[in-house]
Amino acid sequence: MGVGGNFWDLLRPYAQQQGFDFLRNKRVAVDLSFWIVQHETAVKGFVLKPHLRLTFFRTINLFSKFGAYPVFVVDGTPSPLKSQARISRFFRSSGIDTCNLPVIKDGVSVERNKLFSEWVRECVELLELLGIPVLKANGEAEALCAQLNSQGFVDACITPDSDAFLFGAMCVIKDIKPNSREPFECYHMSHIESGLGLKRKHLIAISLLVGNDYDSGGVLGIGVDKALRIVREFSEDQVLERLQDIGNGLQPAVPGGIKSGDDGEEFRSEMKKRSPHCSRCGHLGSKRTHFKSSCEHCGCDSGCIKKPLGFRCECSFCSKDRDLREQKKTNDWWIKVCDKIALAPEFPNRKIIELYLSDGLMTGDGSSMSWGTPDTGILVDLMVFKLHWDPSYVRKMLLPMLSTIYLREKARNNTGYALLCDQYEFHSIKCIKTRYGHQSFVIRWRKPKSTSGYSHSHSEPEESIVVLEEEEEVVEEEESVDPLDGLNEPQVQNDNGDCFLLTDECIGLVQSAFPDETEHFLHEKKLRESKKKNVSEEEIATPRATTMGVQRSITDFYRSAKKAAAGQSIETGGSSKASAEKKRQATSTSSSNLTKSVRRRLLFG
Repeated sequence: MGVGGNFWDLLRPYAQQQGFDFLRNKRVAVDLSFWIVQHETAVKGFVLKPHLRLTFFRTINLFSKFGAYPVFVVDGTPSPLKSQARISRFFRSSGIDTCNLPVIKDGVSVERNKLFSEWVRECVELLELLGIPVLKANGEAEALCAQLNSQGFVDACITPDSDAFLFGAMCVIKDIKPNSREPFECYHMSHIESGLGLKRKHLIAISLLVGNDYDSGGVLGIGVDKALRIVREFSEDQVLERLQDIGNGLQPAVPGGIKSGDDGEEFRSEMKKRSPHCSRCGHLGSKRTHFKSSCEHCGCDSGCIKKPLGFRCECSFCSKDRDLREQKKTNDWWIKVCDKIALAPEFPNRKIIELYLSDGLMTGDGSSMSWGTPDTGILVDLMVFKLHWDPSYVRKMLLPMLSTIYLREKARNNTGYALLCDQYEFHSIKCIKTRYGHQSFVIRWRKPKSTSGYSHSHSEPEESIVVLEEEEEVVEEEESVDPLDGLNEPQVQNDNGDCFLLTDECIGLVQSAFPDETEHFLHEKKLRESKKKNVSEEEIATPRATTMGVQRSITDFYRSAKKAAAGQSIETGGSSKASAEKKRQATSTSSSNLTKSVRRRLLFG
């Protein structure tokens, strides 16, 4: 939950949508309870153990696709304050009258239900087999995530609880959408400070007023907007002390308000003696005076001009009167707000403030976090037993994580080891793949050839530089978001009897691990593109010649009768023209000897 009163809506203008490489090579703390609750509610009943499925897929996505180093944090024993708030929240959501709310004894914490604890235990077992570090908090998981972030052990926190900022978080990722161009919804504390002018203690003060995980009710009648207006009047060092004074019934001096009642009474007596104002133009002087002699403020020769709608007189008396009214309005607002705060029982709760400002939330040293290699054998057995998956499917889904570990080790130490139980090794770069606007290499992995009874752990240099000229850049269409955050299965390719596994890898990581192969691939790709460009330019410049595959006209093989007739007419052109001319002249001569009526009868019958 975090801070109540639609607190996220207050911070949303300062959210940033980050791309795929935002978490690459960064450490990130993950609130495990958030993942379990989120997808156990969304897909419950559709799949077997959705919390395990989600944790498996999302962890591999974070590690391989986004290149992050995740650290998972689980809740410890909750505070007794949160136990009471949790029961109150359950009563309200169930429609039960909170008057019958049971009272928790001081110092007694209510643990989560056994089913949820079992889900957490299964996810922790899975993460440990994946080689991912898991930390247990003394209290809230988001509190430990924030502490790790503020002390520099991690670069960001993944949690939907807005009170992570109250615990000191500097960068919070509220939501992850793996199948999108900008998968991370990120909030930076520096942007919130510059935009709203609020710091950590200001946010704590707002949570005390509107409600939080430890006091879900807050102060009755105060929402986020009122709380924001209150805390902005005080500095970070003073805001909690001023709230303490208001809770004790003391009204602090209101900035910009009336400092004393005597000043107001003195001014009211002066207002009674002020000069009259014209009812027509609103300026100093009476209406009768302005008709006799023109108004000096209106600027007309005679009389005055009717005042426009919304006219405000700017004389000293009117300006001071407006200031007095505004100050009185502000003063009355503060009096009402202070009365509401004073009526709240035990406000502010010092225990809640101490919880938010406490730093003793971590068991052990955060610098001891380390990432290991997945225990493939036991992990396969676990997923087969828990989710009834096929062992080959589990190994295939693990391949992106194993290949990422392989490439990181290769880039760090320039040494590598065979992938997936010494079965597959790096072979070549197949092509460049673009998905959701993000480019990656498609890498071929194959089993090394056995010679003399043993397998090579590395492919030969000349074999690793293999680029197929027919391969083109692959652009995948965007798909709908998978509610289970499933992975793209590695593809299997058969080429001349060799079996290859294809995975998508980060271009920068492959370049660091195999610089020569990457340079050769990019060079060949550039040559292919230039060659294709030259061929297309030649095709445009020269028309395509007739080929045997195109049907030709029959006139290419046989002489046309029309052409022959045309040839004969050309040969006898002179004589035919002469005879035609004689015939025309004879006709015209004979026709000229006839009368007009005879010619008409001959013509029309």
